[in-house]
Amino acid sequence: MTNTNYPSATPQNEPNQPQKSGNKNLLIGILVAVLLGTWGYLLWDKNKSGEQVQLAQTQSENYMSQRDSLKSMFDEAQLRLDSITGANNSLQGEKSTLLKQIESDKAQIRRILNDKNATAADLKKAQELIANLNNQIGNLEAEVARLTGENQELSANNQQLSSEKQVLEQNLQTSATEKEALAQTVDVGSTFSAANIQITPVDERKNGKEKNTSKAKRVDKLVVSFDVENRIARSGPADMYIMVTAPDGKVVADPSLGSGTLTTRTDGDKPFTTKVPIEYEQGTRKAVQFPIRQEDFQRGDYKIEIYHNGFKIGEGIRTLKKGGLFG
Repeated sequence: MTNTNYPSATPQNEPNQPQKSGNKNLLIGILVAVLLGTWGYLLWDKNKSGEQVQLAQTQSENYMSQRDSLKSMFDEAQLRLDSITGANNSLQGEKSTLLKQIESDKAQIRRILNDKNATAADLKKAQELIANLNNQIGNLEAEVARLTGENQELSANNQQLSSEKQVLEQNLQTSATEKEALAQTVDVGSTFSAANIQITPVDERKNGKEKNTSKAKRVDKLVVSFDVENRIARSGPADMYIMVTAPDGKVVADPSLGSGTLTTRTDGDKPFTTKVPIEYEQGTRKAVQFPIRQEDFQRGDYKIEIYHNGFKIGEGIRTLKKGGLFG
């Protein structure tokens, strides 16, 4: 009964076996496809990440290279600037407008290059500032060259003026020497000459009459007369110095006569008996006369010397005797 009333399970299920096998294969295929897709994605993602890392590394290297390049350019610009300002003292004092602008640009560039978080835009700004800095330094170099040329021209002009000044001073010195020599020549040339020198002993009588005498004890005065002349001497006052030397060799000196000491040009200091002022008119001959008084006249020779302008211009001798008349 058992065999006829209940059918066997295996025979009933045999028609479904191929369907189950196909589903299983489909599932495995899908899993394989998903796995392959996952591996592919992972491989693609890994490659993409590698490319991104490589790109980031390349960008970083380019960034550092650009920063280093900008620093090098900035250092070179500063060296140029230092070479200009260091060699020109005139640029080290009060700063010009150009120098102030250069200092401002340098500060901006230095701030960007020292900023570790500086962006590419910041580096581009620094590059523009460095380019502008080099242009400014170029303008400064041109200005320095111009000023140097002007200084060289001024130096050459100063040297020429110095040479001309030296020549002028030498000429002036020569002129001064010549002028001094000429003045000395004129001074010496303006010295008077004396002529017609006469020495007359006079006896003054009680009745007021005068008589010439050569008797020493009767002589009351010696009247000295002479003429002076000089063609180049200007009109005006002049002083004649008279030295009367007695027979004993002493110069007659009397305070009333204005005696003193004269510095001569050839004989040193000499005492004089009297100074006779005259008023001279240029181109004329002037007659001069004056008396020499003394309480007692000695016997012997009285020597009369006449000085003008420090030079002796004439002399004469008169002899007084013990008795008798002279001349």
